[in-house]
Amino acid sequence: QVQVVESGGGLVQPGGSLRLSCEASGFTFRTYHMTWHRQAPGKEREVVATITAITGVTNYPDSVKGRFTVSRDNVKNMVYLQMNSLKPEDTAVYYCNARSTGIYPPRTYWGQGTQVTVSS
Repeated sequence: QVQVVESGGGLVQPGGSLRLSCEASGFTFRTYHMTWHRQAPGKEREVVATITAITGVTNYPDSVKGRFTVSRDNVKNMVYLQMNSLKPEDTAVYYCNARSTGIYPPRTYWGQGTQVTVSS
């Protein structure tokens, strides 16, 4: 069955780094766009990084550009989010999302989320 499982969250001090991992199974990973989202308490879920299927083109919002890096391994069916220079406002639950390409309507799968807390 389809599984999307995030890991790597935790407590880190401001200025620190954390690497999140997302392991996918049960679908053709290389044909899915992969996106990291986050949701802080009382706020809407927002996209923090996208990496496209096949070509691996990346995109980031201004709030994390230059600090976060997304990558994928289409052999291991993994996607990663390297987060550097973390700020307290990065505190949120981080979710991994997979969205299919080439079919309509697209299929979308979500992980359960992993908590990231940036605090001294």
